[in-house]
Amino acid sequence: MTAATHSTLFPQVPDSADAVLDGLDPEQREVATSLRGPVCVLAGAGTGKTRAITHRIAYGVRAGILQPTTVLAVTFTNRAAGEMRGRLRQLGAVGVQARTFHSAALRQLQYFWPKAIGGAMPRLVDRKIQLVADAAAACRVRLDRGELRDVTAEIEWSKVTQTVPADYALAAAKAGRETPRDPAEIAQLYSAYEELKRGRGVIDFEDVLLLTVAVLQDRQDVAQQVRAQYQHFVVDEYQDVSPLQQRLLDLWLGDRDDLCVVGDASQTIYSFTGATPDHLLDFRLRHPGATVVKLVRDYRSTPQVVHLANGLLAQARGRAADHRLELISQRPAGPEPVYTEYTDEPAEAEGAARRIRELIDSGVPPAEIAVLFRTNSQSEIYEQALADAGVPYQLRGAERFFDRPEVRKAGTALRAAARFGGNDALLDDTVDLPSQVRAVLSGEGWTTEPPAGSGAVRERWESLAALVHLAQDFAAAKPDATLGDLVAELDERAGAQHAPTVQGVTLASLHSAKGLEWDVVFLVGLAEGMMPITYAKTDEQTEEERRLLYVGVTRARERLHLSWALARSPGGRAGRRPSRFLDGLRPGSAGAGGRLAVAGAGGVERGSAGRSALAPAPRRTQRAPARCRVCGRSLTDAGEMKLMRCEGCPSDMDEGVYERLLAWRALQAERSGQPAFCVFTDKTLMAIAETVPDDERELSRIPGVGARKLTRYGADVLAICAGQEVDGAEDGD
Repeated sequence: MTAATHSTLFPQVPDSADAVLDGLDPEQREVATSLRGPVCVLAGAGTGKTRAITHRIAYGVRAGILQPTTVLAVTFTNRAAGEMRGRLRQLGAVGVQARTFHSAALRQLQYFWPKAIGGAMPRLVDRKIQLVADAAAACRVRLDRGELRDVTAEIEWSKVTQTVPADYALAAAKAGRETPRDPAEIAQLYSAYEELKRGRGVIDFEDVLLLTVAVLQDRQDVAQQVRAQYQHFVVDEYQDVSPLQQRLLDLWLGDRDDLCVVGDASQTIYSFTGATPDHLLDFRLRHPGATVVKLVRDYRSTPQVVHLANGLLAQARGRAADHRLELISQRPAGPEPVYTEYTDEPAEAEGAARRIRELIDSGVPPAEIAVLFRTNSQSEIYEQALADAGVPYQLRGAERFFDRPEVRKAGTALRAAARFGGNDALLDDTVDLPSQVRAVLSGEGWTTEPPAGSGAVRERWESLAALVHLAQDFAAAKPDATLGDLVAELDERAGAQHAPTVQGVTLASLHSAKGLEWDVVFLVGLAEGMMPITYAKTDEQTEEERRLLYVGVTRARERLHLSWALARSPGGRAGRRPSRFLDGLRPGSAGAGGRLAVAGAGGVERGSAGRSALAPAPRRTQRAPARCRVCGRSLTDAGEMKLMRCEGCPSDMDEGVYERLLAWRALQAERSGQPAFCVFTDKTLMAIAETVPDDERELSRIPGVGARKLTRYGADVLAICAGQEVDGAEDGD
């Protein structure tokens, strides 16, 4: 599923520092050899960013330029950190710390707690949802399971954005968050949650970062000790850094600039958790002398997949879109993406399962196929369809591979067999390492054929089958390896969380697919209301949905299938439309087949000479066609263009605001002695009542509100939208 699984599983360690650089392209080599001062790597999907930064660390260590114990590489998931540790081990860079922000902060907090705070460190709660439930009970607020998750997410967002309970309502409104309950109520629950934690003497994961920041700010001696330990920092997925994580990074650095950051603004898909690409996009402003390297050579996907990915971003708007990278495929040509429309969702799932069955029968390994969807609730119908088609699958999002009970138990059995195998009758007829592993795991429930159906039994079998496949790969790479050698390898992988590939089709949400890749990807459910999701109302939210689809597209190496259903269930009204993001890209849609605008090219820029490498790409002068904000259809009627929706699409107009605007307009027209439409047309008032703008910037975006009318009427209109009384007085021009 990752780049690591597509390369040799057990490569030889390079015999010299220069050998570490072998095989890198010019831009990757520039990353690897730029070892001093601030470095910013803008890396498109599939361009080998992890390869570049791990070779950078390994080259610095092997050349004696970097001391391994002084390097801290930080990323965002345990899986990514484990993969980085595995790659560094393969490159001979032993002793480098590769951790998540939370893991690195927790180690420091545990070490310095007795000195900086005193006493025993509070217990860390790994799941805060029960505490939130207890806080709700204390406040006499009833929350169902979904609301509990949503309120917990709001508390997490508040903490990573350094928002205290008293400021939550204002901060949420400013950020445009769709709050699951009344903001004042969430603030009350947040406050009660913090009180409960203090009373019980526990802390949560966000507290780990907050407390580490507090210690480093308040205790200069501690900060100096940390800075003496870590002198060189590498941050992966820098577009996902939250304000709190950036604050911690600043404290780790102090006044130094030995920092290398890697990211892609076009893959920012976690803003709902507090992540922001601003730190990446503003890197050159904070570090004017930085070296900026752009990686645009895509080694993952065929030109056909890359063309579609570039096309998606060519239609994007906003700050992240201004910094998009135009990928250049380095692979041979492959098949064109396949677009399929189905009558309903069950038909879509059955169609995908049928095609997957055909691919597997033609020789494509199940582990090289993925079905990606927008929400986890879409998985069940695909689980059933794959089970009915006899297709093995795994559902992403469960606990980490080596944390699964069946994997831990299998490891214990293999360890015992390695130690006392001579007395084990199970091993009497085994002739090699793979047969030994199959014999041992048969006692744990592994069989040559998978069990029928789905659920926990099937997931358990898939985990054991993954260990069997790993043993086969290990024996092929090291023919003389023993069962004890395999156990040692498993222990190392468990420490690094470097999981083998489970032999089944992957079912995953688009968010959980980030960082993974497959030969064949099915992007399903690409209908308006699901992509973009129905609750993406603002321009920023809609653009994040586009980036999410871009992430999904760029997971595919060779084949890409995109599909949507016209109705939810058989016999239902076929009222759905394909995602607006596919307009101009799928065959038969408006504008399909046009040339793509070229954005940022690859290359290197040093210091502050010339145009900033982080400056926006030149804007296209051609205006994009107006599209319905509900269904995505191109608009040509002037009235529809003012509403920014089709006449027949549902309206979410605030009737109260509309009535007050009509009354206000009538008074304005009477006092100025002009027809009412000269103030604002009905369509413009309807657009205002549907948008309900908060400020002049939002109001000015509405067609029919020009600069003159904004100056003349803007204050009144915004007051009406805010529910304030307006007397309608008009002083004239």
